Amino acid sequence: MTETKLREQICLYGKSLFDRGLTPGSSGNISVRMPDGGWLVTPTNASLGFLDPARISRLDARGSLVSGDKPTKEIPLHSALYDTVPESQAVVHLHSTHSVALTMLPEIDPRAALPAMTPYYLMRAGQTALVPYYRPGDPAVADAIRGLAGRYTSVLLANHGPVVTGRDLEGAVFATEELEETAKLYLLLRGTNPRYLSPAQVEELKQHFPINFEPDHNH
Repeated sequence: MTETKLREQICLYGKSLFDRGLTPGSSGNISVRMPDGGWLVTPTNASLGFLDPARISRLDARGSLVSGDKPTKEIPLHSALYDTVPESQAVVHLHSTHSVALTMLPEIDPRAALPAMTPYYLMRAGQTALVPYYRPGDPAVADAIRGLAGRYTSVLLANHGPVVTGRDLEGAVFATEELEETAKLYLLLRGTNPRYLSPAQVEELKQHFPINFEPDHNH
């Protein structure tokens, strides 16, 4: 895909996420890795609903700004996933309400923030990690993601929001949306003793789809 098309795609998905209330104000950021090792990334203090393709930040492989506006301060979150998950080609970070709410619940397992609720959660987001709270911009949050050693493509930052990677931008967006909807389901069903997918059902899915989920961490 050409750089022009990728810039347009970032703006299109950003507006879609913003219009549906998945990241308020100027929160959230999106990046796409380029063939030369550099990135396209949304600018700092920019609303995802009102992005200009020409002002998207273009970084080189060293992370230096080549063109466009000053990039988001959340660059370390993105680089932590790019550096540890080899197939990563895009990263989406939102402040989506239900995903943030989930991170505040006392029973959440940091190794598996959500149980096997639906096949689509497993297929798109896979097992989700929860990392502790750090103030925005603290380099320690990127270190915490690196500490996961690439075992997760979807990560929740406590009291902050999800950071999700994908093989392309569409995949990263769809996985982030699936994570948010699954967090919403979990909150709706909390305390009602719902039926989750059994370990056998998870194993059956794994035989047909490339799923990263370990049933022994199930709730």
